[in-house]
Amino acid sequence: MKITFLGTTSSKGQCPTLYATDRGTYIVQGKIVTDPEAMTTIRETYAGLADDETVVEIPADLLQFAPKGTE
Repeated sequence: MKITFLGTTSSKGQCPTLYATDRGTYIVQGKIVTDPEAMTTIRETYAGLADDETVVEIPADLLQFAPKGTE
C-alpha cells in the first residue's frame, strides 16, 4: 500500500494526521477512543465495530486536509 501524507494539525509531527492511500482510502492517525460510554454507543447505537476495527478521535480541523469533492 502506498501512503501519501495529506496534513496534520500537530506541531510535533505526531497525531492527528491524515493520509491517502493508493487504494482510494484514507488513514487517520489519532488517539484511540477508550471511553467506555462512547464505545458502547458506537457498538450498540450505530454500525458497531468488527473485531479488526477500532475508532480514533481527531479534531475537526484535521479534515481541512481531505480532498474536496471526493466520495
